[in-house]
Amino acid sequence: MKETTKKELVSWTKSLAFAIILAFICRQFFFSPITVFGESMSPSFQDHDRVVISKTSKIQRFDVIVFNAPDIESEHYIKRVIGLPGDSIEVKNDVLYINGKAYNEPYLSENKRNNPNNSLTEDFSLLEKTGKTKVPENMLFVMGDNRLNSKDSRTFGLISYDSVIGEVKLKIYPFNDIGLAK
Repeated sequence: MKETTKKELVSWTKSLAFAIILAFICRQFFFSPITVFGESMSPSFQDHDRVVISKTSKIQRFDVIVFNAPDIESEHYIKRVIGLPGDSIEVKNDVLYINGKAYNEPYLSENKRNNPNNSLTEDFSLLEKTGKTKVPENMLFVMGDNRLNSKDSRTFGLISYDSVIGEVKLKIYPFNDIGLAK
């Protein structure tokens, strides 16, 4: 083998190894692709949609997150953050109240139109669902957008910040629906 060919091969090998290591580090610590399973976030996210999550985001109210399922080992769920630490959560007549203030939930509009009763979320308070009046430190209250078909904090309770894998930032599949998460 010629000397220049060997140098070129070594150079390509180093570049490829560097790219693989860089991709591994980015996936482990910064972002990761995830596949959505189930209909609990419909219509925002459908079964088998593929999304990219950021592992470095500061979680805020109404962000869509992926977290380790509290009730099924080695599974993860995708839900919307409704309550942050210190929040009091209540739903009355299908209106979400956080700390006594009513919030519009535009991501529920399509499901409300498709529901003959026009009601998606039964009346409840955080106290009834978790035994607490406020979301404790280091915990989150989450719900799916498809409230009639979602296993969420109303079922399994609050989730810890430690269980959060990341915030959904981008939908990458199906290709005709690529875009930033809403």
